[in-house]
Amino acid sequence: MPISRPSRVRSFWYCLAFVLLTSCARASDVDYLSFATEDETNTTEIFRNASPAVVYVTNSALRRNFFSLDIMEIPRGSGTGFVWDENGLVVTNYHVISGAQKLTVTLQDRSEHAAQVIGVAPEKDLAVLRIENPPDNLVTLPLGDSSELTVGRKVLAIGNPFGLDTTLTTGIVSALGREIQAPGNRRIRGVIQTDAAINPGNSGGPLLNSLGQLVGVNAAIYSPSGASAGIGFAIPVNTVKDVVPQLISYGRVLRPMIGVELASDRWVKRYRIEGLPVVQAYPGLPAAQSGISGAYRNARGEVVLGDIITHIDDKPIRTQDDYFSALEAHDPGDTVRVTTRRGDEARSYDIVLIESQ
Repeated sequence: MPISRPSRVRSFWYCLAFVLLTSCARASDVDYLSFATEDETNTTEIFRNASPAVVYVTNSALRRNFFSLDIMEIPRGSGTGFVWDENGLVVTNYHVISGAQKLTVTLQDRSEHAAQVIGVAPEKDLAVLRIENPPDNLVTLPLGDSSELTVGRKVLAIGNPFGLDTTLTTGIVSALGREIQAPGNRRIRGVIQTDAAINPGNSGGPLLNSLGQLVGVNAAIYSPSGASAGIGFAIPVNTVKDVVPQLISYGRVLRPMIGVELASDRWVKRYRIEGLPVVQAYPGLPAAQSGISGAYRNARGEVVLGDIITHIDDKPIRTQDDYFSALEAHDPGDTVRVTTRRGDEARSYDIVLIESQ
């Protein structure tokens, strides 16, 4: 049966409406897919700019096969690092490279490079490596100022958790001024706490702010299971900026000293001594010149304690970490007041610090 004119007109308008609605829906889909918030754009740009500077550090040891006597390469662990300068220097955690006999650095382009240790600071859990025959196109990270961080600021972590290379996680600064234990039982103070997911393998990687600047070096997590529980710790970049140049120049951190050998924390704890006994005051150095005396044996062969350091600049000294931390707050040439106990007598010495030798 032929379709009437009014019906044909209605069909035409129905088809036109369908086409227009479909076109609008498709346009809306395209707009939605291409849409990104300002925060997402910021995160994407930071990752794109910073990820080429992040490297994968592999720690290997050499072992001899018991039966064939062949030398085998045994993986000891892996972690993350980042390029410090265009000459091939890489910063990572000390615990990532500790005990390594062979180190390999893998760049973002998957190229592998042998690396050598330039300097280590176990007490700060930092190390500097040098890539052998570095390429010309190395990317570095801009350095920020960790003193400007506040709780709630956005941070981003890039690393290689569980061997999954170049992984990005984001979060905020959860707390400031934390303390964590470094290798050698020293305490690292002023540490940044973050809820950005940090897992095994992230160690040594950069913690970045929303400007893409380095504000910390990811170092540890707190987790009973060994995986991220929302509590990660990073060494502040201001500490890194102080330590790394010394590692590059001297291979170690040059801390101020007064020139004494101290009893071990274990010995002090065993005999319940309040303070740190001086085992020896080295002749010709400031402590000995000021009159501080070490332990000695009497005529009966008994060990007699000399000065026991109890305070430095009114700060109580109970462990070697207390002692080193008190001195590290100063520079060589500064004068510190060292309070000791010798027998039942309290003594004070004003001592000028010298550079460690």
